[in-house]
Amino acid sequence: VHGYPDAAKINFVTWSPDGQNVAFTVRYEDEAGSDSNLALWVANAESGEARPLFRQTDIRLNAIFELFVWVDHSTLLVCIIPSSRGDSPKKPLVPFGPRIRSNEQNNVIQMRATKEMLKDLHEEELFDYYATSQLVLVSLDGIVKPVASPAIYTFLNPSPDEKYLMLTCVHKPYSSIVSYKRFPKKVELWTVHGRFVRELCDLPLAENIPIAANSVRRGKRLIRWRPDMPSTLYWISWCYGLHALAYEYWHKTCRTRTWIISPDCNDLSPRLLFDRSSEDAYSSPGSPMMCRTPAGTLVIAKIKTNYEGTYILMKGQGATPKGSVPFLDLLNITTGAKERIWESSVDKYYESALALMSYHPKCEIQLNELKFLISKESRSEAAQYYVSIWPDKKQVQITSYPHPYPQLASLQREIIRYERDDGVKLTATLYLPPGYNPSKDGPLACLIWSYPGDFKSREAAGQVRRSPNKFARINNSFPLLWLARGFAVLADPTIPIIGEGDQEANDRYIEQLIASAEAAVNEIVRRGVAHPDKIAVGGHSYGAFMTANLLAHAPHLFCCGIARSGAYNRTPTPFGFQKEVRTLWEATDTYIKMSPFMIANKIKKPILLIHGEEDSKVTTAMQSSQFYDALKGHGVPCRLVVLPFEGHRYAARESVMHVIWETDRWLQKYCASNSSSTLIKFSGER
Repeated sequence: VHGYPDAAKINFVTWSPDGQNVAFTVRYEDEAGSDSNLALWVANAESGEARPLFRQTDIRLNAIFELFVWVDHSTLLVCIIPSSRGDSPKKPLVPFGPRIRSNEQNNVIQMRATKEMLKDLHEEELFDYYATSQLVLVSLDGIVKPVASPAIYTFLNPSPDEKYLMLTCVHKPYSSIVSYKRFPKKVELWTVHGRFVRELCDLPLAENIPIAANSVRRGKRLIRWRPDMPSTLYWISWCYGLHALAYEYWHKTCRTRTWIISPDCNDLSPRLLFDRSSEDAYSSPGSPMMCRTPAGTLVIAKIKTNYEGTYILMKGQGATPKGSVPFLDLLNITTGAKERIWESSVDKYYESALALMSYHPKCEIQLNELKFLISKESRSEAAQYYVSIWPDKKQVQITSYPHPYPQLASLQREIIRYERDDGVKLTATLYLPPGYNPSKDGPLACLIWSYPGDFKSREAAGQVRRSPNKFARINNSFPLLWLARGFAVLADPTIPIIGEGDQEANDRYIEQLIASAEAAVNEIVRRGVAHPDKIAVGGHSYGAFMTANLLAHAPHLFCCGIARSGAYNRTPTPFGFQKEVRTLWEATDTYIKMSPFMIANKIKKPILLIHGEEDSKVTTAMQSSQFYDALKGHGVPCRLVVLPFEGHRYAARESVMHVIWETDRWLQKYCASNSSSTLIKFSGER
C-alpha cells in the first residue's frame, strides 16, 4: 500500500465485502496534540494506491466506540464528530452540589468490583461530549449522507442484503456504579437510505444483575443478523438454512451442551449433540468450520458427501497426554458419528487449520474439493501459511517469513511433566539458552512465570494443553527475553486450584499454590538446570497476586518476585473476584487469608511492583500503591513503577521498554547475583 504520508500510522484495517478495497485509519504523528489527526483512508487491493475517503478536511472521526463498518462493496457507515460540537465542558469552579447515592427502596444491588465510573454531573457531560457521534454513509467517491440523529453509538451492524442498519446506542440515565455496558441501551433498525424502521428494544439501566456466574441482563441481548438470510435477526450460531447450533454453559458444574436446532422447521425439536465438561480438553469436539456467503457473512459450512445425513467440519486443538494435535473431524449431525479426516503431524511440526477457503454460494462444499488455510511451525521454524488442496491434500506455501530473532534460533524448549505431593499431575514449558548443557555448564538463574487456574476435578487439572512442536514466540509481556541473559525460563507451569464436588477451590488456595510451586521448583532443581538460590517468580494480574502470595508463604523457594498489574487486597472487591462467587461476608476467612496485603509483614524477599496508572479493572493502581506502602512500612526491599496513561496491559513503546529495563535490573540485582557464585559462561549466544 502506498500514497499515505511516511510519518503516518495505520490502524483498524478492514476489507470490503468483495475484497477489492481496504479501509483503514491513518494517524499523523506530527499532529499528536490535535483532535483531528485521525483520518479514514481507502486503498485499492490490486494497485495498492491509497487515498483519503472524505473530500472535506473538516470531517473528523470519533474513535471512542465504533469507528466504521462496510455496508456494501462501495459504501461505509462511519462515526464522525458532530459538526455542531463546540468546546469541551469546563469543570465548574463551584460543584453542582453534593454527590448522593441512595438505596431507600431497599434494593439488593451487588457489584463484582468497583471500577472507574462516572463520578459526577461534570463527568457525565464529558462522556456525552466525547462519546456522541453523528453517523454518515460515505461512498468510495466521497459522497456523504447523514443517517439518524447524533447519539452514543456502541455497535453498528448492516444486514447481509445491504438494505438495513441495526444501530445500538446508550442513553441517560447514567450510573456511577456500573460501566457504560449496563447503561440504558436502545437498538433500532434503519434503512441504508436513512429511514427509521422500528425500535427493537430499549433496555433500562441494569444495576441489579446478580453477581453469580452466568447472570445476564433482562431483555433482548446479543441481537445479530442471521447470516444465511437477507435480513432476519437471531441470537445463536447458524448453519446455512435448515440447521443451527445452540450452546449452553453452567459455571457451577462446568457443564457445556451443544444442541442441534432447526429454526425453519417448527415441528422439529432441539436435539442434544454434545454434553460434556468444559474443563475436559481431551474430549473437546472442537468448533464448526465457517464458510463465507455471497453477502460476506459467515455460516457453518455444510459438507457434501456420498453418505446419508448432514455433515459439517469440526476443527479442534486435539489435546492429548502427549501434547496437542490439531484435527479436522467430519461430523454427521444427524447421528453424531464422526470421522477424522485430517490431523497435524506429531514428529516435528505443529499444524493448524485456520480457515476454509472453498467457496459455494450456499456454503455446500464437496468433500473432495476442500481447500484450507493452514499454519505450520516447529520448535525452530516460525509459523508459515499454506493452502491445503484436496483430495490429494497438496500444500502450497504462501509465506516465507524469516526467523524473527535469530540470536535465539537454537534455544532449547521442552514440555516437562511432574507431580505435586497430592498426586496431581502438572505441566510446564522449560526453555534453556542456546548452547547450554546442564552437565557441563551447571545450574542457571531461573525465572518462573505463571498464572493460576481453577478446576473442578483433578483429572482436568492434570491434562496437557500445549504442544512440544510450537515455535517459541517472544512478546513484550513474556519472559523469554531473559534467555538472552543466560536465564532458564519455566513458562506457564500449571498451578491448579481444585475444588471438587461441593468444595470451594479457594478455601485451599494457599495450600495448593505452595504445593504446585514446590513441585515446579523441585523439578527444575532435580534436572540441574536451576540454581536453588537463584529462582525468581513473576506474573501479570492474577499471576501478580500469585507472586505476592508465594513470597509471603513460600519464601524458601524464591529469591525475588516481579508482580505486574496485580490486586493484593481482596476486601475492596467484596462481591467476588476471578472465579470466587461467594461474598466477603460469606467467606471472610478465605478473603483475608488469600490477601497478601494482610501479611505484608511476612514478606522479606525483594518484590518489583508495576502497574498502569489508568488501569480500570479491579486491579487499580491503588492496589499496588497501598501494597508498596505496606511493604515499605515493614522494611521490605521493594520498588513501585506506575506507568502513565497505561491500562491493565501496557501498550506504549516507552512503557514496554521501561518495563523490560525495570525487570532486567531487578533480576540482575536480586537473582543473577543473588549468591557468591557467578553465572556459568556456556557456549552459544547470550
